[in-house]
Amino acid sequence: METVWVPHDCSDGFLAAYWRRPERYLEPEVRGCISALAQLDQTLVDRGIAELARDLESGAWHERHADELAREVMDWGYRLAVCDPED
Repeated sequence: METVWVPHDCSDGFLAAYWRRPERYLEPEVRGCISALAQLDQTLVDRGIAELARDLESGAWHERHADELAREVMDWGYRLAVCDPED
């Protein structure tokens, strides 16, 4: 198993891709392409997005995540299973 590090500027658009650009999660077209969010009860998603918007506007989100914002890559639990075809 190998760790798949997610860079701060990842462009793939999966759930953790925008970890250092949380404002992207406010965009409906971005959320619609993230299956984990698209399949959730949208009432819950809307509530979370409203909270995120408030935290971004107030600066609370950036204060809370200052340590992460200084990083270039993060480990969000994605793993790549690698095997030897000879095994």
